[in-house]
Amino acid sequence: MSDSETIEHKLILRGLTLDDYDDIKQIMDRVYPGMGGAWKPDEYRALIEHFPEGQICIEDNGHVVAAAHAILVNAEEFESRHSYEDVIDGGKMTAHDPDGNALYGIDVFVDPGYRGLRLGRRLYDARKELCEKLNLKGIIFGGRIPGYGEHADKMTPSDYIQKVKANEIYDPVLSFQLSNDFHIKKVLKNYIAEDTESASYGVLMEWSNIFYEKRQKLFGGRKSYPRIGVVQWQMRPFNTMEDFMHQVEFFVDAMSGYNTDLILFPELLNAPLLKNFDQENPTEAMRSLAEYTEEIRAAFVSMAISYNTNIVAGSVPVIEEDLLYNVSYLCRRDGTWDEQRKLHITPDEAQYWGFRGGEEIKIFDTDIGKIGILICYDVEFPELARYLVDKGMVLLFVPYWTDTKNAYLRVRRCAQARAIENECYVAISGSVGNLPKVENMDIQYSQSAVFTPSDFAFPHDAIAAEATPNTEMTLMVDLDLDLLKELRQQGSVQNLLSRRKELYEVVWKPANNKKKD
Repeated sequence: MSDSETIEHKLILRGLTLDDYDDIKQIMDRVYPGMGGAWKPDEYRALIEHFPEGQICIEDNGHVVAAAHAILVNAEEFESRHSYEDVIDGGKMTAHDPDGNALYGIDVFVDPGYRGLRLGRRLYDARKELCEKLNLKGIIFGGRIPGYGEHADKMTPSDYIQKVKANEIYDPVLSFQLSNDFHIKKVLKNYIAEDTESASYGVLMEWSNIFYEKRQKLFGGRKSYPRIGVVQWQMRPFNTMEDFMHQVEFFVDAMSGYNTDLILFPELLNAPLLKNFDQENPTEAMRSLAEYTEEIRAAFVSMAISYNTNIVAGSVPVIEEDLLYNVSYLCRRDGTWDEQRKLHITPDEAQYWGFRGGEEIKIFDTDIGKIGILICYDVEFPELARYLVDKGMVLLFVPYWTDTKNAYLRVRRCAQARAIENECYVAISGSVGNLPKVENMDIQYSQSAVFTPSDFAFPHDAIAAEATPNTEMTLMVDLDLDLLKELRQQGSVQNLLSRRKELYEVVWKPANNKKKD
């Protein structure tokens, strides 16, 4: 477990400033103890002054924990053999060309206490977005091969590289770069003379910008085309918590590989663990299941960071002041998290498990826009979605659990109505399969889907994607948020603009007579 997993995170991707030097020095001294350590203050200043846009970092709770440095060069000048010193020129960075057509990656490093959270991948992605925004041909750099030193007496650098590419050998730097879509152009002899781990060799790496000459978004901005992932979850027996989380991480890993911006899981996805408790007393079994919740939430937060995606973690039972609630956690990729409690409890849920309804509805800020979460039965109450869209919601996520097709159709039809009447996108995620040894959770019916408004700019049936009924699978959908803006102003009908608020409106009444927001 890394040191970072023991604290609450607040990750921010931003540009470096001169004030960050102390943090940078501390990290570099730990990462490069045998290669000269950190940049000197004047060298660091040269990077910031020459090319501030290329100096990127990740901050956690006010301190830099990872960073990447780059300059602009003409790619053609560095396609031949060169050394690291040729690029940095003793820290003066004279190779920087303001009119250059490519990024040259100077350095990427992560605080050792934060390794395992894939922050390096996040920095590489930020570089790619910067490259696209500046309309550059691509990224080049000389990469280290620190594993080669142990094999230098047995094979050539080319042989070593081929074995790394074939996954026969793992190199902590080269394997990572290859997994991030960088391609090897040539071997660089005497790239960094003091790099004994790499036997002084380097590898010229390249990433090509396929959007060259097209204007693209800079990292950190809100995406106009977020990619949504939906998991249709198979209810299968799990003997242990570890087995359950292994299956969860399988889906997060698989879908993050397609650069999903948010992944949605279904309601009560950890219900298979109920089999480990007394089925003669469903209420106590559900309360016992709540013992896993803190561990599950922490694991989802860690995965959101590690896989660089936001996650709506279905829902799980939570006990507070001896009352049982059905709670969905939003786990953001910056390390923060929040929760939405199910407000409306079905008669069956109250009778069998003793769930209580929550008393607050939230609108959540994310890096893909304002979102809402309504758990299953809640989506059948139109006032909730209307209240959320009045607060700025553009994406509604509905984790659900239904046992029969007619129960499922209630959720589906209402979710589709919420998308149309509120001119927003709605994603629903449910579970399939059966749990023979779990009381009141024995059968499932689901066809997960992503719904759109109904107008000419959207699919003719107002369905962006839908799963095969009763089959474990995933959906991945790119959603155009700009279309919502156009629809709300220029649609064939304009539900939001046409509402007669002078006659009626949705007003939230906070519990305990608290002041209305």
